[in-house]
Amino acid sequence: MIRSPRYSGGYSWKNYKESSVKPHSSQILPGLHIVATPIGNLGDITLRALEVLKQADLIACEDTRVSGKLLSHFGISKPTLSYNDHNADGRRPQLMQALEAGKTVALVSDAGTPLISDPGYKLVRDCVAAGIAVTTLPGPSSVMAALTLSGLPTDRFFFAGFLPAKEEACRKEIQALATIPATLVLFESARRLVDTLELMQKLMGSRQAAVVREITKLYEETRRGSLQELQEFYKKNGEPKGEVVMVIAPPEEKEASTGDVEEKLALLLKTMSVKEASSIVAEETGRPRKEVYTLALKLMQG
Repeated sequence: MIRSPRYSGGYSWKNYKESSVKPHSSQILPGLHIVATPIGNLGDITLRALEVLKQADLIACEDTRVSGKLLSHFGISKPTLSYNDHNADGRRPQLMQALEAGKTVALVSDAGTPLISDPGYKLVRDCVAAGIAVTTLPGPSSVMAALTLSGLPTDRFFFAGFLPAKEEACRKEIQALATIPATLVLFESARRLVDTLELMQKLMGSRQAAVVREITKLYEETRRGSLQELQEFYKKNGEPKGEVVMVIAPPEEKEASTGDVEEKLALLLKTMSVKEASSIVAEETGRPRKEVYTLALKLMQG
């Protein structure tokens, strides 16, 4: 049976209120503690996170320099070890050795919740296989923050991480994502944002979306609109600064295929002008008016 690390003393909400500022200190037990850290505003760190970081025997960090600033800010001095995409296979045995020896290890990423687009899950997997206790300390997450800020459906969502860098691979990935009946959440670099939005607009149509950047920081911004509107805005105003999360609405249940659109247009164009026919079809199918109008012109010409 796998134990769960926990506080040997613990504290209640009543105790927390009575202590005014700090909960009663309690000893954490050995095992792996997955610790979420702020994604921008240091005030978002939890009391439990601070308690575990102060008591841990070792802190596994995505980048020790980045985590070092966080630890220094809160006056925490503990041994750290880098654990990231580049060295995970080599460092994991060291972490497992410490855990098997009964040490308390805290796992943190540069910002937010560990295991989201990082190799942390492999460490958890090995701990589970070895019967080592694993627990998590919930907290900040750019994925959840962007989703809640987007104004898009939150009852079902799919996190897709980063899109492939190469255009053809990126196109195939977007085509696959386009069929998922859920709100999509993705990470994207600011310099690729315009190209990605343009490709999404071509492959996904007129879906609503949001570009969320610098979450919890001074210049936090959420820009909402259709994929085409967002693409045109950033193309005109330049790439945004800071960390970017994209949120895209799920496909409409009645979203028509290109073939359906062509069939409707062909029928209406027999008795209507291009403008009238494209306006009606765009309204019925939810496809962008500009896209339908262009398709109508092609049908008329050929």
